[in-house]
Amino acid sequence: QVRLVESGGGLVQAGTSLRLSCASSGGSFSNRPVGWFRQAPGKEREFVAVISWGGASIYYGDSVKGRFTISRDYAKNTVALQMNSLKPEDTAVYFCAAYAPYYRGTYASSDPVDSWGQGTQVTVSS
Repeated sequence: QVRLVESGGGLVQAGTSLRLSCASSGGSFSNRPVGWFRQAPGKEREFVAVISWGGASIYYGDSVKGRFTISRDYAKNTVALQMNSLKPEDTAVYFCAAYAPYYRGTYASSDPVDSWGQGTQVTVSS
């Protein structure tokens, strides 16, 4: 497992942008796919995006396609989630998630995730 720390959440207006960052402390996560999930009050945790350990494969949840972009910086050991055209329904706690090393498979499920960040709140006002 790795220790993940998210940053960048906050309160913004609909239509604006926000950038989340996830850093791994105590070691690199360059050999792991890293993704983002979110959970709104009273709802189940939802898959948002993932980038493979090599960076060649990227997947998004249907609700964020075309608006969110995930990227990783191997030199800085970080993964970012750029969120544009935010909507009130994007309001949730966003969690960074690291999958098992060299994992390939179904990313939308949280089952292969073995490390979670503490979460960062994103609130989008209308």
